[in-house]
Amino acid sequence: MLLNQLMSGLDYTTSLKDCEIEGVTADSRQIEKGMLFVCIKGGRFDGHDHAAAALQEGACAVVCDHDLGLRSQILVKDTRYAYGIICGNLYGNPARNLKMIGITGTNGKTTITCMVKHILEMAGKKVGLIGTIHNEIDDITLPAKHTTPDPLQLHSMLARMVQAGCEYVVMECSSHALDQQRLAGLWYQVAVFTNLTQDHLDYHHDMESYYHAKKRLFTMCDKAVINIDDAYGERLADEVYCEKYTFSIENDSADFTAKDIRSHADNSRFMMVGKGQIARVKLPIPGDFSVSNAMAAGVACLATGLDIEKVAQGLTTCTGVTGRIEVLPTNTNFTVIRDYAHSPDGLEKIITTMKKFAKNRVITLFGCAGNRDRGKRKIMADIVASLSDMVILTSDNPRSEDPLQIIEDAMPGINAHPDTPCQVIPDRYEAIEWALSHAQEGDILILAGKGHEDYQVLDFGTIYFDEKKVVEDILARKENKSG
Repeated sequence: MLLNQLMSGLDYTTSLKDCEIEGVTADSRQIEKGMLFVCIKGGRFDGHDHAAAALQEGACAVVCDHDLGLRSQILVKDTRYAYGIICGNLYGNPARNLKMIGITGTNGKTTITCMVKHILEMAGKKVGLIGTIHNEIDDITLPAKHTTPDPLQLHSMLARMVQAGCEYVVMECSSHALDQQRLAGLWYQVAVFTNLTQDHLDYHHDMESYYHAKKRLFTMCDKAVINIDDAYGERLADEVYCEKYTFSIENDSADFTAKDIRSHADNSRFMMVGKGQIARVKLPIPGDFSVSNAMAAGVACLATGLDIEKVAQGLTTCTGVTGRIEVLPTNTNFTVIRDYAHSPDGLEKIITTMKKFAKNRVITLFGCAGNRDRGKRKIMADIVASLSDMVILTSDNPRSEDPLQIIEDAMPGINAHPDTPCQVIPDRYEAIEWALSHAQEGDILILAGKGHEDYQVLDFGTIYFDEKKVVEDILARKENKSG
């Protein structure tokens, strides 16, 4: 592709003549002859420092945000933004041929994304999905490394979705991706806001910055779907300028409200009511927060023009999402659930929901992530200890941090509830083994934090760790010993 075509839509200055570009990268390790290298400054590495070397390695030009004194440089105001636009141009801007639905918020994104895809498919639409667990191009599943991919991977995937005949794409839009301009140049038919609670403050530093990162999505859409049960959602509804649809499970002032909610151990029933429309839903997932997720997905589909009866039919036939309130098969007289809850709000919701149905104790096994927001560790522990009948404090993904230090950071929250029994077992496998050995009839054991993840990140690297398989192996060994 010609350089001028790649740079289309950007303000830039260069002394270079138009030339053929063989490829684009922002990764200095992937530079090949004839490529365009985009210099991006990250947390640990600044691509500008490698610009001269990139030219020596065969790059035909570098895109930078300040004068590097190089003959083959292209100056732009923001290289992150430019990278998104360039990647879109490279693949022919496939998003322009797709109806894009973006979901952002702290909790619920993965579940809502899967629900929206299912509803649209039940209505006869071909849909692509980009999310935390995996990516889907119609019925083809691809692995996902990040919640929202790098622009080069993202536009490549969107191009494949166009080729596959997809009409819609539903995707999770993380605060990191929005802040880092990974979605530059994209436009969404519908953008959904779920909620905002403390998370990722190691990156955003404060809630206000976190909120503004999320809010950016609503400057890139035709219609906004907003949860006004959340305080930040109420604020966002007052601050957006596009067409908006508010929803709630408790507030009659919303455009759409869930009425007559009835929760059971294996489902939730409610009426979706709003704008002169009404439909009955039997959602095969328990909990009020699941109803809120269903409302978000349903209203998003209504905003695309779908009929409310088709929305209700889609929600009623939804299945659970891997690692989200997932009941693991155990063949025991107690229940084991794995869930991705790894924020204070997420933990509160899953434990509160399970307490409604527990015949005996709710035991919560959890840990706090390493190299992440230390401020929420005590808060998470406080919530778990205040709501659970027993706590098992262990490791999540400690990464390069000392697991014992992470546990020590969380302990003040545990100590605030001396009447709640707590077992501290840093090794997560051993912690699960202990939990399974001490669970009693009627107990609900929640394995919180890992969810769909089949790995654990330790200081020496990443190991395979699928909690579904771990539980299966431990119980099998226990049965063999008793047999």
